Amino acid sequence: MVKLKTYNLESRFFKTILVYSLLVLFCFASSAQEIEKERVIILTDIEADPDDTQSLIRLLLYSNQIDIKGIVATTSCWQRSNIAPESIERVINAYDKVQENLMLHESDYPTSEELKSLIKKGLPLYGMKGVGNGMDSEGSDWIIKILEEKDERPLWISVWGGANTLAQSLNKIKNTKSKKEAKRLISKLRVYAISDQDDSGIWIRNSFPDLFYIVSPGDFYAEATWTGINTYIKGANNSHISNSWMAENIQQSHGPLGAIYPDVAYGFEGDTPAFLALIPNGLNESERPDWGSWGGRYSLYKPDFSKAKEGKSIVEIAPETRAIWTNTNDLYVPSISKDYGRAKVQDSISFNDNKVTLWRWREDFQNDFAARMDWCIMSYEEANHPPVPVLSHSDKLTVKSGDLISLDALNSTDPDGDNLSYWWYYYAEESSYEKEIILDAQNIHLLKFGAPKVDKKETLHFILKVSDKGSPSLSRYKRVIVTVLPK
Repeated sequence: MVKLKTYNLESRFFKTILVYSLLVLFCFASSAQEIEKERVIILTDIEADPDDTQSLIRLLLYSNQIDIKGIVATTSCWQRSNIAPESIERVINAYDKVQENLMLHESDYPTSEELKSLIKKGLPLYGMKGVGNGMDSEGSDWIIKILEEKDERPLWISVWGGANTLAQSLNKIKNTKSKKEAKRLISKLRVYAISDQDDSGIWIRNSFPDLFYIVSPGDFYAEATWTGINTYIKGANNSHISNSWMAENIQQSHGPLGAIYPDVAYGFEGDTPAFLALIPNGLNESERPDWGSWGGRYSLYKPDFSKAKEGKSIVEIAPETRAIWTNTNDLYVPSISKDYGRAKVQDSISFNDNKVTLWRWREDFQNDFAARMDWCIMSYEEANHPPVPVLSHSDKLTVKSGDLISLDALNSTDPDGDNLSYWWYYYAEESSYEKEIILDAQNIHLLKFGAPKVDKKETLHFILKVSDKGSPSLSRYKRVIVTVLPK
């Protein structure tokens, strides 16, 4: 009896130790897999157009997933001699009233006090008139301060208006730092500019040829990729950008943030694409603009916009002297819902241009925005939350020509217990393999097909989109990169 009791106690002890150890290992593994937040500083000409206020409201709803390091009030070609930091504070005051409810749905939403401490002022001067000796501002010094922090993450500068605050930061770095230190600091910068809204953008690109810069140059908005967020597309589903959709899902009966979301004056949320790629949704890879994201897809080359279709530019245009991340095309065939048979099938129409690289995701990111607006006022049980795609294998596979490729997402889950839909497709523009790959598995979790025959190493990008059937329907993604080797 004594030995048996001793044995049981030891057994329980070792079981407890084993369970504890496994829990520690699980927690470590989970934390190791956590997605690192992207750092960003916003430069906004807020009050030049209502769309900056609109974009700021959306940004704050993702402030738990994006590490906001500063919000700087700036000028632009639309607002040349004044800035409006008080309008930034007004939006944060409305956010303060819903922050507690947002925390019911996801953690890490910053307090309004933390966000207000990030409001900074640029100079109320236009473009290069605000760049040079004696032109430092609260905003330009703040960019340098954040850059100098002991944080190895890139620092994104999201340019919603003019870029002269950033230009002054770079000018000061160049003139006050050693070449080695200047190179180190500039290498940490990533810029996404909503076209050129002053004459400092082209100066930055030409003066700092190694700076990572995403832009549709000039102010030829008709040809800019970012306009895909609000452009009416003939033959596509445009319901999610209608004024009635905005009123129902964002503005009315959605709490203080919805109440101050302004009506559209020119185009809604033209600045939002500058941070959409920073949201961790499984598709976005911020360091790879050529891979495509909610913020659009871009290629690295030296563009020639001298034959732009639009008329005379407001911003002085100069030739690009270096490669930048800029407009590129996707060939896109939408999916359509069916009432009978397959839940979704490919449409009979296709689109091939640069704007489609962004608007192809429009229904998804608009639904996501609407869900987060619901979070402002609803309990967890009332609202919808995004599904969690789970692959049954690595997201990077290597096979040989003709081998069977099997992709599976059976273990995907939904926090609300919603039924899930699956959509697999081949993203040809992101892949090195140039021939068409036809998939016949649009509505199932398991995709099987033969690897193409190749005579050199090729990479294939496959995107899994998992959507729930909650309201609004939410989607998340997984990207699988398959390397095919010749036999």
